Amino acid sequence: MLSFLNTEIAFKGRSNKELNQSFVLFKMMGYPSLVKYGKGIMRWAFRIHLPIKGLIKKTLYKQFCGGEDIEECKDVMWEMYNKYKVGTILDYSAEGQENDESFETSKQQVLETIKLAKGNRKIPFTVFKITGLARFDLLVKVQSGEALTDDEKEEYVKVRARIEDICKAAHENKVRIFLDAEETWIQKVIDSIAEEMIKKYNREQAIVYNTIQLYRNDRITYLKDQIESARGEGYHLGLKLVRGAYMEKERKRAEVNGYPSPINPNKEDTDRLFNKALTICVENLDAVSICAGTHNESSCLHLVHMIKQKGIKTTDERVFFAQLYGMSNHISYNLAAEGYNVAKYVPYGPVEKLVPYLIRRAKENTSIAGQTGRELKLIMAEKHRRKA
Repeated sequence: MLSFLNTEIAFKGRSNKELNQSFVLFKMMGYPSLVKYGKGIMRWAFRIHLPIKGLIKKTLYKQFCGGEDIEECKDVMWEMYNKYKVGTILDYSAEGQENDESFETSKQQVLETIKLAKGNRKIPFTVFKITGLARFDLLVKVQSGEALTDDEKEEYVKVRARIEDICKAAHENKVRIFLDAEETWIQKVIDSIAEEMIKKYNREQAIVYNTIQLYRNDRITYLKDQIESARGEGYHLGLKLVRGAYMEKERKRAEVNGYPSPINPNKEDTDRLFNKALTICVENLDAVSICAGTHNESSCLHLVHMIKQKGIKTTDERVFFAQLYGMSNHISYNLAAEGYNVAKYVPYGPVEKLVPYLIRRAKENTSIAGQTGRELKLIMAEKHRRKA
């Protein structure tokens, strides 16, 4: 019977030493001031070339990332699938790149993950962010409708070509791929591109998946419209459902620019809309395939209930659960133990280029009442169980 309290399953792949290391790390992340100043120290140390890479790689990086390249990730990938039947979503997470060379590197990394994922049950999805292939400011300009210079027009043609190359490769290799969601002031561009790729490449099955952020108050309407369009035009809709990652930034920008916040007023509304989206999708599985990207136990249980209620097989490829590597193993591994389709996002890339990602993971774990508190309680419960 499914229980997210089963720490034996959640941590069976971790030695006592590794469990203690995670305990210390999450304990440290429970101090907001340490995380706040640690962020600046990390950036400063890399800037002046202090030898801190080894320390970061053994701590934060080891907890939340798979390796510096795809080859380094393979041990993590094999362990998760062989021990838990949990798949891997390889995510090249280098951020803040703003030139053609870095964009081409990102494209090649995604193409490599597609190549590795072909026919490989260990890798049920691949993923990319459009800002990994394009300048953020260019996307802002495109969405705003502002006239592009000739150079910018040429630049945007290259962006579209990179995305086309990736989605075409995913289709040819029958590998599912996520387009991650981003800030609202570039999301319309992302949605438009995602919709175009979905209509083009999802005729036989869901290959390209757009991402819907349910902390936005307009996404249920968008979801319904997309399902209606898919059914009417005869293609398969692929969707990843998440709560969202830019809440503070979104609210601040809305306040500064004097427009209504696109974000729900409270967590309860977001939780309600997320579960509503799950229900809508499960009720329309003839037209849509979903991946529920959530660390929320109640939402996972809601989807489990829907699967049972509708008589859907736990192995039905149209329904997946996903969590981030290094977090919520009690959800991922217990779901997989009951036969559900589960995958972990496994970020990879050079340590110095993944610092922004690591900082975000540390910041969201600072609340002792939130993720860190939950992770610590679970680790302590498993430590106690092993001593008994």
